[in-house]
Order: sequence, then structure tokens, then C-alpha cells
Amino acid sequence: MDYPMKKVKIFFNYLMAHRFKLCFLPLMVAIAVEASRLSTQDLQNFYLYLQNNHTSLTMFFLYLALGSTLYLMTRPKPVYLVDFSCYLPPSHLKASTQRIMQHVRLVREAGAWKQESDYLMDFCEKILERSGLGQETYVPEGLQTLPLQQNLAVSRIETEEVIIGAVDNLFRNTGISPSDIGILVVNSSTFNPTPSLSSILVNKFKLRDNIKSLNLGGMGCSAGVIAIDAAKSLLQVHRNTYALVVSTENITQNLYMGNNKSMLVTNCLFRIGGAAILLSNRSIDRKRAKYELVHTVRVHTGADDRSYECATQEEDEDGIVGVSLSKNLPMVAARTLKINIATLGPLVLPISEKFHFFVRFVKKKFLNPKLKHYIPDFKLAFEHFCIHAGGRALIDEMEKNLHLTPLDVEASRMTLHRFGNTSSSSIWYELAYTEAKGRMTKGDRIWQIALGSGFKCNSSVWVALRNVKPSTNNPWEQCLHKYPVEIDIDLKE
Repeated sequence: MDYPMKKVKIFFNYLMAHRFKLCFLPLMVAIAVEASRLSTQDLQNFYLYLQNNHTSLTMFFLYLALGSTLYLMTRPKPVYLVDFSCYLPPSHLKASTQRIMQHVRLVREAGAWKQESDYLMDFCEKILERSGLGQETYVPEGLQTLPLQQNLAVSRIETEEVIIGAVDNLFRNTGISPSDIGILVVNSSTFNPTPSLSSILVNKFKLRDNIKSLNLGGMGCSAGVIAIDAAKSLLQVHRNTYALVVSTENITQNLYMGNNKSMLVTNCLFRIGGAAILLSNRSIDRKRAKYELVHTVRVHTGADDRSYECATQEEDEDGIVGVSLSKNLPMVAARTLKINIATLGPLVLPISEKFHFFVRFVKKKFLNPKLKHYIPDFKLAFEHFCIHAGGRALIDEMEKNLHLTPLDVEASRMTLHRFGNTSSSSIWYELAYTEAKGRMTKGDRIWQIALGSGFKCNSSVWVALRNVKPSTNNPWEQCLHKYPVEIDIDLKE
């Protein structure tokens, strides 16, 4: 777009954004002019009319009160995000690419990992080097021992440390008593022991016996938004209460020990992480809450076989369990994302962008079928983007397809670099990064978007209720001075 047309578009967007004010101002001027012409006699006549029409006046106020009551009773209850906490693993669990590959070779020499050739070792090392992950991500202790420890007890220890650590810090920061929690939603895709993860938290924090608890499993990296949506629905039914949402994934029990390349990729990307989020529907909490939930949009294309099979936990030819990634994954992700955007766009985009889309649609339909579809400028709808840190390629594609700037995707890239793919909790590490950088101001709109197996693409939209400062024990507070970092040029080749 050349410079003059760009200026015209900016001016048009301004007119559309302030259309109501521009229309309302002349109306107010006209009312003020007419009011200035009223005489004392006109006011006295109006007063006498009201005195002689008590019945009409009473009916008017009665209908007004009834309408206001019905509106207040039926409108959706606002959902506030009071605070959230991301788990920061202990420093001794940091693992560089070199340390990981050295340990893999030791495991292989010990005979626990029967890889068929050095080619697979080179493949894993290449994925690690080009993944966008830094040298300080966290690997569970059970996977840093020799021999490896992948039993249920060690897996349970990893997950308990993550979810209990995140929730404990959240309670300390907010001052909320565990007994005040009325709703609990926990999501973990591939690790779901009995008793459930939600029961672990109920037991640890002695949550009340009438708590409404949900444990979501097998829903992939997009489950964090699903958990928020489930909590929102429950908060619409159960008034004056708090909801605790916990998102995590287990790494210990999900290390793939086979020779299938499509299953080895997940070993290179996933790392320890988890987040706890406190939601409230109490109007009194608006004053201290950080954000208000505006929209949640969920899209599930699992009815299509290609979508359903693009990311599957299964056994390989040797009977070893892993997560297989289909070659159709990029196509499926793009299609599902497109549906999500088509659903979300009308809810958040300004009328100017809807107008541009409509004009392009008409031109393509009736004048030139070769025209490309208009890509809305989502930067007019959002100030911050939290794109699931699933991998460098995913962030690259989102940046390209949504016409975002490097600054727009900085939080996602830095989260991937510092913490790796923490599955459903990655969008919260990204929001924590934005807060730590001091970029969140009152009225800012945030788009959290996550993709996961099934195939699903889910979005949540928040608006900042104040100038948000990072909470105590923000996971970035010890390393923020290092970020943003320049990604190695080799990763872009």
C-alpha cells in the first residue's frame, strides 16, 4: 500500500472509530440551541403537565424499573482476572542443548534408548538448535538421571511441584483464602492419574467440600483457554465466588524413547511449566483485578479425519508410546485458525475493517475472482498478542499471516526461548512477560490464542482494568534484563 492510500485508510479508520461521537456532537449542539430558546412559561407548563399526569408518570418509572431489573438479572456476569502465577522451576533443572545431547548419548550407551543410527541423534540435535529454545529451559529431574526415571511416582512429583508451587504463590500474592474458592478447573493433556490433579489440589489446600471441580484431559496445548471458558460458564451460574484455573503438562512420563522421527520432535520442544489463574465474578473485585474477560472463542475441527489424526498419542512399530505429528499439521492448523479468526473478527474488529473486508469480498465475488481475501488489521483490535509458544515455525506463520510486527510476537518468541513449549500454560508466561516489561496500560486489549490436538484453535480476549504491574515472583523478574535477545541467525536459515 503506497503512502497516500495508507494515510487515507488511517483517516477512514479514525472516522469509523469515532463515528458515534461525531454524530452525537451535532445532536447535542441542536438540543442545547433549542433548550436556550425555552422560556420560563414553557418550563411552568411542563411542570403543570407532570402534576396532572401522575398515572402516566408512575407507569413510566415502573416500566423503567422493571426493564432495568430484567436487564441486570439476565445480562452475563462480568468475569475478572484478579491475578495469575506462573511456576518457575529451580535453577538446577536448567538444561542447555549441549547438556541434553550429552545425556541422551549416555542413555543410549547404557542401552536404554535403542536408536538405530547416529542419523536420529543428528536429527534431534538439529531440531534443538533450530527450535528457538534457549540454553536455560527446564527439564524434569527424572529425565536428567541415569538411568532415566519415568515411573508414575516421579511423574506425580513433577506435576505436584508445578501445580502446587503456582497455586501457593497465587494465594500468597492475592491474600485469598483457599476456602473462598468455589470453582476449580485443572487441565493436563497426557498425565491424568487417580486421584485426579484437581483432587491433589483439594487435598493439599483443604478446599471446601462443595467445590465445583473439573479435570480436563487429552485436550492438547489449547486446553488453557478451554479451562478459562469452562470456568467462565460456571461463574455465570454460581454467583459471588472465585474460580481457580490451573494449566500444566507432564514431561517426565511423556519422553519418547523410540526411533520414529515424527514422534521425536516433541522431545525437543516441551519443557516444565504451569500456571494458576484466579477469576472472580464479584463486582467488588473489579477495583483490584488486573483484567476483565471479554470473549472466548473455541473452534474444533475434529469432525474432519485429517484434523483428528494430525497429532495423536499412539504406539510406534516397536510398541513405544509417543505423540505422532502428521504432515497435514500445518494445513490443518491454518484452516482451523482461519475459522477462529472468522468467528472472532466480527466481535472485536472496528467497523472500518469490516467495511474493508466487505468491499474486498464484493470485488472478489463479482469483479475479480483472483483477488486475495482481505486480511484484517488486528492491531486495530488488540494492543498485545499472546500466541502459543508451540515452536518457532508456528510463531513465524502467525506473524506472517496476521501481518504482525516483531514487537507484537516478542512475548511469544522470548517465552519459547526462555521456557520452551510449556503447552497450555505458555500464553500465561507471555502475559507475564508483557507485564514485566511495563507495557500493559489501562484499556489495553489482549488476544490469547492457542492451538492443540483434536484439532482445536481457541481464543480469549481480555481488557486491562488498570496499568498492570508484575506480581511478586513473576517468572521473568530475575532474567528480564537479558530480554529481548537476538535469535541466532542460523535459526532463520
